[in-house]
Amino acid sequence: MMTKDQLIPQYSIQTLIIMSENMTVTEDREKIIEIYKTNVHGKKPDTKNFNQRHDGKQGHWLEDAIGSKRDASNAPDLFGFEIKNHTRQKVTFGDWSPNYWIFTDKDYGITRDDFLKIFGKPNEAKNNRLSWSGEPIPNIKGTNSFGVKIIITKNNDISFVYSYSKDQRSNKSSLVPKKMQTEDLTIAKWNGSGQKSLKEKVEKKFNVKGWAKCSQDSEGRYDSIGFGSPMSFETWIGHVKTGEIYYDSGMYQGNSRNYCQWRANNTFWNNRIVHRYPKL
Repeated sequence: MMTKDQLIPQYSIQTLIIMSENMTVTEDREKIIEIYKTNVHGKKPDTKNFNQRHDGKQGHWLEDAIGSKRDASNAPDLFGFEIKNHTRQKVTFGDWSPNYWIFTDKDYGITRDDFLKIFGKPNEAKNNRLSWSGEPIPNIKGTNSFGVKIIITKNNDISFVYSYSKDQRSNKSSLVPKKMQTEDLTIAKWNGSGQKSLKEKVEKKFNVKGWAKCSQDSEGRYDSIGFGSPMSFETWIGHVKTGEIYYDSGMYQGNSRNYCQWRANNTFWNNRIVHRYPKL
């Protein structure tokens, strides 16, 4: 694995971070481009020193190569820019859990496993392991076949709401507890403002100086880095309302992580690039 001295020979990463405090957006962008040119451009990710079972190993290589932070904080990766790696289809804004889960609400007395039994779906390819992903997850278009829809309030809170009468599952009466056989039951909610809200998470990560996305060619070599403008929460939630940004859950039985991914397809990101190196 490359050392930081090898990655950025001119300066240490800490020195560059201090320097960036007095730099303009353009200067910071150019500094990232120089690092990208030296350590990333034209190269394939060398992942032999990473966990081969980890889907994010190429992303970890890029983080090391470009000098961005690998942590769970909600701050931008490098010099006020959030750095995103090449993907085939979709790019994640963040793994942002709801402020409210019905399975943590003592009034309903259900566990996370109960939640998966009530609202999830068996995965036949995984020995009928229950998951809350795919079909059970609502989109902005309306109520799904599991009776769940998305409601966005005037305060930009996002709620997933269940209605028993709209649940099309033939065995719903045996799955859903009597107390929950009701209408407009909130099963998950993200706050639109305040501490640990979506607004705080979006703006701390994407509304400082902007974001950058590295792309690969058909052979897996990095061939460009594109930069997008800062994104406010108002802009972000507007794209949630159009369905361009969506919730992509990966919750499943046997894994305590909830995988609360907010994502957009590559086309969304690529259409918002305002500067690219090298220029096309």
